[in-house]
Amino acid sequence: MSAPLWQPSSDRIASSNLQQFIQQVNDQHKLALKDYTDLYRWSIDQTEDFWSELWDFSGVVADKKSNVVLANPEKMPGARWFPESKLNFAENLLKFRDDQPAIVFRGEKGQRKALTYNELYQQVAQYAAGLKNAGVVKGDRVAGFVPNCAETLIAMLATASLGAVWSSCSPDFGINGVYDRFGQIEPKVLFTTDGYFYGNKTLDSLEKVQGILDRLPAIQQVVVIPFVTETPDISGLNHGSLLSDFIDPSATEINFEPVSFDHPLYVMYSSGTTGVPKCIVHSVGGTLIQHLKEHLLHTDVKRDDVLFYYTTCGWMMWNWLVTGLATGCTVLLYDGSPFHPRPNILWDIAEEEGISIFGTSAKYIAALEKVGVKPRESHNLEKLRAVLSTGSPLAHESFDYVYRDIKEDLCLSSISGGTDIVSCFALGCPIRPVYAGELQCRGLGMAVDIFDDNGKSLRSEKGELVCTKPFPSMPIGFWNDPDGEKYHDAYFASFDNVWAHGDYAEITEHDGLIIHGRSDAVLNPGGVRIGTAEIYRQVEKVESVMESLCIGQDWEDDVRVVLFVHMKEGFSLTPEIEKEIKSMIRANTTPRHVPAKIIEVSDIPRTISGKIVELAVRHVIHNRPVKNTDALANPEALEQYRDLPQLQS
Repeated sequence: MSAPLWQPSSDRIASSNLQQFIQQVNDQHKLALKDYTDLYRWSIDQTEDFWSELWDFSGVVADKKSNVVLANPEKMPGARWFPESKLNFAENLLKFRDDQPAIVFRGEKGQRKALTYNELYQQVAQYAAGLKNAGVVKGDRVAGFVPNCAETLIAMLATASLGAVWSSCSPDFGINGVYDRFGQIEPKVLFTTDGYFYGNKTLDSLEKVQGILDRLPAIQQVVVIPFVTETPDISGLNHGSLLSDFIDPSATEINFEPVSFDHPLYVMYSSGTTGVPKCIVHSVGGTLIQHLKEHLLHTDVKRDDVLFYYTTCGWMMWNWLVTGLATGCTVLLYDGSPFHPRPNILWDIAEEEGISIFGTSAKYIAALEKVGVKPRESHNLEKLRAVLSTGSPLAHESFDYVYRDIKEDLCLSSISGGTDIVSCFALGCPIRPVYAGELQCRGLGMAVDIFDDNGKSLRSEKGELVCTKPFPSMPIGFWNDPDGEKYHDAYFASFDNVWAHGDYAEITEHDGLIIHGRSDAVLNPGGVRIGTAEIYRQVEKVESVMESLCIGQDWEDDVRVVLFVHMKEGFSLTPEIEKEIKSMIRANTTPRHVPAKIIEVSDIPRTISGKIVELAVRHVIHNRPVKNTDALANPEALEQYRDLPQLQS
């Protein structure tokens, strides 16, 4: 059995929220649960008791706690959580009314804005009054085409306070991408900024907004937040008003609209690279209690923490991050490039603001190592105690990098879930060791298993990641899917009454998880299933390669593995480097993993949230249409994959 990279101290375990929760469960149920393994098993065997105890432990604010925790428990979809309770999402995030910092915004241009919990409440009251004056009522949709700034978070809370539904896109989406999303849900009010900053560029938003308005007549008012200039010119914008004219500065109190536990809170979107994005509807109560569990128990967030995640408003990690307010911590927002004006800009902010929990993507961590950033040597990170990573599997080498070059004593939590559940199936665990390449645990109350194609449970083998029991953050459904057919087909078509998530994974000997990639990107040479992450892990070790993308090409009645590599500056793919890549893969995996072709490209196509799009590239090389390139951050990158002569032999 491999040695852990990190183990929590006895003091850290004893002071953790998770250990206190175990004690609460033991006291209330006269049990003797000793560790995470015991607690996890109990949370699955006694699901209703677990979520009931979590409600109490996390201090959910509601009119009452439902006597029935779970109605129709045997059915997915169809199960209903806490059906007798009424609550308000914004009220739970604004339950602290004091002078402790609630949010700190930092921008690429050096901007800084901080609000206490009391100041945040006052500003939400003013925005909520403006929305009410604009005719927004319970169930209406309010959208944001916005950077990750304080005003965006305030607008979301104001929307939720009225029982309305929030949906957002980051401003780097094109007009078609925004229309494909907001066109389906028809928002009444749209929040935007006059522009945004990224990579030392100032980018205009208002021209795109007018293009959006031309196609979205349902929008009755556009609220422009000054972000690039103090007084934006909105004279050419239909239905436009400046934020200062929209809000009601005299408003001081919020009348929180009570709604049912399963009332819509967010509409979020699938990546949409293979068609129009799915509109995934998440509930008020399910989002809240799931995030409280993940923040309090899995991330060990406390009031004196500064919680940060590098994200945009178009990625579910923004929604995850901002719920941190319900714990009373300080939420840090950042907008801009993570590498501008210098590669260690986020670590400068971590030191200056005392970030204790730093969240980012696996891609960012790998890129830091490639450019030689060593925060441990250049920054005082004494307050940092946890690093979180998601978006794609975190390579073993990235685990080593974090402990070697960032900080030795911290909990490195690779986490995995998705927009589909606005949360995670696998998470960190502050009372368990960290092992290289592994996600520490399955989430409490999440009956996660690994199935083969016949629905048989697997142990220490790779297969489909599934969830066999209902959980609160399952979507309510999809927008404009009245009979639930699209929703059923997305998650329940593979196995009856079992959620199939679309990840190819395995449970480890430590009871952790390894995610080997998306199921739809699994390679199948000679009938052997290979997760793309297994190949990426080896390519990461090759110093001259910046990043890579791997697909299966249909070839001579079989599938052959094709690897595309984006080289570091100053390098090109030579026969020697190609040999090094193949040798590295062969030595550490199997001969079937070795690519039949390795092809140099100048760019790797990604979604706007930063995920590489293996499926879109596979479509291109097989001359199939990519239905929605507006979902890509760099759609032009796809063109170089068309008609490559190397793929014809």
